[in-house]
Amino acid sequence: MKEYSTQNIRNIALASHSGSGKTMLAESLLFFSGALTRLGEINAGTTVSDFQDEEQRRGISISTSVLPVEYKDTKINLLDTPGYSDFVGEVISALRVVDGVIIPVDSVAGAEVGTEIAWNYADEFELPRFVIINMMDRDNANFQKALESVRQMTSMRLLPLQLPWGEKADFVGVIDILENKAYKGDGKEAVDIPAEFTDQVEELRMEIIESAAEGNDDLLMKYLEGETLSDDEIFSGLKSAVVSRSFAPVLVAAGTASVGMAPLLNSIVKLMPAPDEVPAVTAEGAKGEEDLACTDTGPFAGYVWKTTADPYVGKITYFRVYSGTVSSDSRVWNCQEKEEERFGNIHAMRGKHQEDVKNVHAGDIVAVPKLNVTSTGHTLGDANHPVKLPVPVYPTALYSVAVIPAAQGDSAKLSPTLSRLCEEDMTLSWKQDKTTKETILEGMGGQHIDVAIRKAKDIFQTELNIQIPKVPYQETISRKGFAQYRHKKQSGGSGQFGEVHMRLEPLPDERFEFVNEVIGGAISKNYMPAIEKGVKTVMEEGVLAGYPVVNVKVAVIDGKEHPVDSKPVAFEIAARQVFKLAFKDAGGVLLEPIMEAKVTVPEDNMGDILGDFNTRRARVQGMDTKGGRSVVSAMVPLAEMQRYTTDLRSMTGGRGMFEMAFAHYQELPKHLAQEVIGANTKEEE
Repeated sequence: MKEYSTQNIRNIALASHSGSGKTMLAESLLFFSGALTRLGEINAGTTVSDFQDEEQRRGISISTSVLPVEYKDTKINLLDTPGYSDFVGEVISALRVVDGVIIPVDSVAGAEVGTEIAWNYADEFELPRFVIINMMDRDNANFQKALESVRQMTSMRLLPLQLPWGEKADFVGVIDILENKAYKGDGKEAVDIPAEFTDQVEELRMEIIESAAEGNDDLLMKYLEGETLSDDEIFSGLKSAVVSRSFAPVLVAAGTASVGMAPLLNSIVKLMPAPDEVPAVTAEGAKGEEDLACTDTGPFAGYVWKTTADPYVGKITYFRVYSGTVSSDSRVWNCQEKEEERFGNIHAMRGKHQEDVKNVHAGDIVAVPKLNVTSTGHTLGDANHPVKLPVPVYPTALYSVAVIPAAQGDSAKLSPTLSRLCEEDMTLSWKQDKTTKETILEGMGGQHIDVAIRKAKDIFQTELNIQIPKVPYQETISRKGFAQYRHKKQSGGSGQFGEVHMRLEPLPDERFEFVNEVIGGAISKNYMPAIEKGVKTVMEEGVLAGYPVVNVKVAVIDGKEHPVDSKPVAFEIAARQVFKLAFKDAGGVLLEPIMEAKVTVPEDNMGDILGDFNTRRARVQGMDTKGGRSVVSAMVPLAEMQRYTTDLRSMTGGRGMFEMAFAHYQELPKHLAQEVIGANTKEEE
C-alpha cells in the first residue's frame, strides 16, 4: 500500500445498532474502490470485516475491523465496529482513535438502541458524524420515517444532503442536493435530477447553503449581503459546520446493493476532517500536560487501541500515530512499561489481510506484530520525549461467571489465559474471590463471556467451564457469646492438654481483634499465638456455611494448662472448638453484599423496573429524569442481581442500561440464611 500524508487520511468509524448494515456498507465501499474483485456475503462468511470463525458462526461482528478504502488519493481508514451491546468496549476503543463517525440507520426499523448508544459515545468523544439511512432497497423502506426516528433521538440538527431516488424495490440511486445531480447505482455517473424532485431539491439546497454560511463568519457576511457563494466556499463552510458539530449531514445508501457508494465517498473526502483538522490531543508528558499537534515534525507518539492474538501470526498490535512518523524496523519506547520495543514490518490491515507499509505519517492507523510488553491503552513513543496518551473510560463489567478448568492440564494455563484475554479487551476483567475461592471472569453480558471462553479454547488452547458465581456472603455475630472447651488426648507417652474459656463480642467497625484477659497466669502467654492462630483458621473457614467470619472481638478470659501435656498444638485445637461454640452462643448470622444500582430506561419502562425491583428485595433510593429517560437508584442484594443484564434487556427491549457498585454488607433474612446454610451442608456431604 502506498504512503499517505496526514492531509490525505480520514479516520472514520461505522457505529450503530446490530443489523443496520455496517459490515455490508464497508464491503461495498471496498468493492467499489477496487480493493475487492467480488462482493462478500455475511451469510456465506465471506466479508472482509467478519473474518473470525466466531463472527462467521454467529453472523454478527464481535470485534472492530480496520478496512482502508483508497479513493481519489485519499486513504479512508474505516473502522467497522460491532453493534451488539455486549461488545461496546470495541466501539469505545474505535471511537477513541477516529476523527469522525458514520451512523447507519436501517430504513425500516429506524433508530434503535445501538444507534442511541453509538450516538451517545460519539457525543462523549465530540466526534463529527454523518447519518446514513441505509438499506433503502428493503421492503417497507421509508426514508422520512427513518429520518424522523433519528430526530426523536437527538437534539443535534440533521440536514439531508441527499435524497433517495425511489424506495424499496424502486430504489435506483441517490439525488445529491449539493451538486444538483442524480447518481444511479453505485454513483459513477451523474445524470440530471428527475423533474419530480426539482422543487424539493431547491428548497433543501437553500437550507444547505445557509448552514454552510453559518459555519464560517466571512461566508455568513457574504451570504447576508446577498452575494453568491462558490461551490468551494459552500463545501468549506459545510466542513466547518460538520467539524464543529453544528449539524449532522444525512445521506442515503443501500450497502448490499452497492447503491450510493461514490456520493458517500465524496462526502467523506470533502466534509470529514483530516487528522490535522481536529483539536490536538492532550498528553501527559514529563513536565505535565502537553498538546500534541498531528504533524510529521513532532515527537513520535502512537496510541495502542487494540491488540489481538492470532494463532498463526501471534500478537498483533493496532495503533494510531498522533504525532511524528514511524517506519519499519525502528525501535520505539513503551511509555507505560518503560521498555524498548522493536518493530518489524508495519502493516496496513484490511480485515485479516496485511499490506506492508514502509513509512507511516501522523494520523494514520496501522498494526505491527509480535511486540513483547505492549497491550491495549499503552502509548508508544520516543524515549527522549515520553508521553502518555489518554485512555478512555470503559463501562464496568455487569456479568460475572465462575471459571473452572475443564481438565487438570488447563489449571496451569488458567491465569495466563485470562490475563491475555483481559489485555486484549478492556471490558473484560478477572479476579480470585478470596471469600468463595472461585476464579471470576467479568464482562458486559452472556455473549461477551461466551466469546471469551471460546477464544480461550481456540487461540490459547485452554478449555474452561463456567457457572454462576457463588455470592460472597460473610458470617458475624449479633450479640455477646461465651464458651469453654477442654482438649485432652492421651495416647501413651506425653499427651495433649489445653483448656480455653472465650468471650466473643460484635465489633462493627473492624474485621477482627484478639485480646488476652487471662488473670493469674492460668494460660501462659507463650500459648496465646497458638490460640489466635486456631481462631483465625476457623474465621477463614466459617462456622455456619463456610464463609469468612468478620467484625468479631475475641477475648480469652480463662483456661487451664498441664505442666507436661500442654503444648501449642493442643491450645490451637481447643481454640478452634471453643470459637465455634462461642460463635453459636453469640447468635451467628450471615451477611450479604448489597449493591448500589443505577438503572436508566425509557420513561415507558419505569413501572416495569419498579415492579421488578420489588421482587428483588430492593430499596429504591431515588428517581430522576435525564434527557427524556428515567433513572432509578436502588440498593439491591447482589444475590438478586447476578443475571440482571439479561433480565433488563428483555424488560426494555434492550433500551435499558445499568451500572452497579458494591455498597456494604447487611444481615441476610433468616429464611434465606437457612437456605444458604442448607445448600452448603449438602455440598459438604
